[in-house]
Amino acid sequence: MVSSPHEAMHRIFQEYPGLFSRVSEVLGVDIPPPSSATALPTDLTETRPLERRVDTLLRIETEHDGPFLLAIEAQGKKDPRKTASWPYYVAYLNNRYRLPILLLVVCQDRATAEWAARPISIGLRQWQTLALNPLVAGPHNMPVITDVAEARKDLALATLAAITHADNPDVGAILKTLSAALRDTPETIADPIVELIAQGLGDRPAAQQWRNLVAVDLSFYKSPLSEEIRDEGRAEGRAQGRAEGLLLILDVRGIAITDETREKITSCDDPQLLHQWLNRAATAATAEELFAEE
Repeated sequence: MVSSPHEAMHRIFQEYPGLFSRVSEVLGVDIPPPSSATALPTDLTETRPLERRVDTLLRIETEHDGPFLLAIEAQGKKDPRKTASWPYYVAYLNNRYRLPILLLVVCQDRATAEWAARPISIGLRQWQTLALNPLVAGPHNMPVITDVAEARKDLALATLAAITHADNPDVGAILKTLSAALRDTPETIADPIVELIAQGLGDRPAAQQWRNLVAVDLSFYKSPLSEEIRDEGRAEGRAQGRAEGLLLILDVRGIAITDETREKITSCDDPQLLHQWLNRAATAATAEELFAEE
């Protein structure tokens, strides 16, 4: 499973194309709700050897205002190259599809969001040939949803909001709200949400909080991610139990250990290696003999 926040921030719109109409409301932009949406190729490469790809590209159909293109970029940090590539995306797509285009940038930190929201101007000081105004969603303007009823009302928006608030000090409450909202949700609906959040949190501390919530609050789900989390939890439990048993044997046998040795034992997450040390502990004269063959 890809575990990149970058993927989650734009892939969620592929899973839930209608999400954009709710996001636009949050961002204060009056965009008509879609009647349908079609994912388009993201490859914007020309015949010459210069590859450019937008993260997600959707053709949005509306009931009264006609179709438009929604280009979505997930931005993890400031990147000066985007001042050249984003105008290119818009110009290329306009030339290829002859449709109105909206660029949405999704961020997880305020500084990057503020940077991404700055207008991009191409031209002379006296006259702008091209002006680009990205629409930006990030922790500065996405809602903090800690009410279960509100999360259930719009799970897609709650999911995107949780991803954009991955570094929020209250992310634990946000994730707990989502796990509670998913308890009565059919597994086919919950599965992609569980995966997207795990993906969106990346390697942040909040990722482990989410895995713990899935393992406990959503233990009845049988999705691959849920099973993976439970397998990891069982392995961690075995490792912890063997580490505690090893320390107990050393203590009972009166074998002194240093803080460094204790840390090595308690931080080991390999149940088989701990089992090996446990067997040696029965006859070892010193703690160093536990690791003699390493």
